[in-house]
Amino acid sequence: MMKLYVRKFIRSELGYVSGCWLGWRVLTLAGLALGLSLLPREQAFLGGGQANYNANPLLWAWVNFDGEHYLAIAREGYRPLTYFFFPLYPLMVRIAIIIFGNSREIANFALLGVVMSNVLFWGALVGLYFLAREEIGKMAARKAMLWLILFPTSFFFGSFYTESLFLFLAVWGFYFLKRGKLKIVGVLLGLASVTRIVGIAIVPAIVYRWWKSGNKLSGRWAVALAGAPGGLAAYMAYMMMRTGDAFEFLNNVGIYGEQRSSGFVLLPRVFYRYVFKIIPNLSSYWPSVWVVLLEMAVGLVFLAIIVLSFKKIEFGMWLYMAAGFLIPTLSGSFSSLPRYVLVLFPAFMVLGKWTEGLPRVVEYAGYGILLMCLLISEMMFVRGYWIA
Repeated sequence: MMKLYVRKFIRSELGYVSGCWLGWRVLTLAGLALGLSLLPREQAFLGGGQANYNANPLLWAWVNFDGEHYLAIAREGYRPLTYFFFPLYPLMVRIAIIIFGNSREIANFALLGVVMSNVLFWGALVGLYFLAREEIGKMAARKAMLWLILFPTSFFFGSFYTESLFLFLAVWGFYFLKRGKLKIVGVLLGLASVTRIVGIAIVPAIVYRWWKSGNKLSGRWAVALAGAPGGLAAYMAYMMMRTGDAFEFLNNVGIYGEQRSSGFVLLPRVFYRYVFKIIPNLSSYWPSVWVVLLEMAVGLVFLAIIVLSFKKIEFGMWLYMAAGFLIPTLSGSFSSLPRYVLVLFPAFMVLGKWTEGLPRVVEYAGYGILLMCLLISEMMFVRGYWIA
């Protein structure tokens, strides 16, 4: 009887999604093994510090760079210059620690966060598949998942980062929005906007859906419209009480990368900087070359997707995708853009739909290129080289 249930699950749509998630997990573990074997270790920004990393790189490699900041917030709360990192993810890790034994060991925080990220990514893939199946069809939905899983920075979904949590909230928010479950939408999208600043990119999509419904401001629509920016508003109120500045999370953004500006820079100016200043002055240090070219490539590809998909997908999703792409670039840089675009799931739905019309050899070549870029980028990340 158990074997029969297992076979039915494997053959089901949920089984297919779970298989894709498992394949992604195997790929990322392979990338970790290759990185540990082939690349020398960098000294700074290692998860848990050098001692912890050296003792257990299988865990701490997933907590490198920004993961250290989220881990510190989960353990100790906010300190000056850390408000750029939004609170929901570290708060959930803190709550998980209390539920599962209240141990203050740093390794327990790291382990629970990494496990939580992996589980949330599975849930996000489930939501993405069922939403995409309704929007673009079953086969295109499957291809959309492949584009996301093989994207060069998809390993962040299994790291001590906010990507998996935000994608989960955004996908399911749009899923319930399509079904008119507006109170659930308000809760999910409110949580999204206290997970990452790009959560406010969903606001135009909610306003558009409300306008399309006939402009009737019912109680349910009020919850949805207020929920999307509500999480950010609550976080700003918290910063006002703690620091006296509701925009503290923006005022020190420059310390997290010399390319970033605390003022707003328009997209044409960002491309100008890369083409005429950054790329021509690259050093011969290959990790820097790889990262800058990856940032530029992602910027160009996603801009093309946004332009070419105008009026080709549901307009609310298009608004979210366009706003979610533009918001990070306002800092004047594409730095971290290869990670930021991971949560723009409509772009991967567009790629899934476009792939249906491509010859198999072209489709598989695209997957192969992404897989190579994924392994290289992950190998660098797990060994302490900056990626995004």
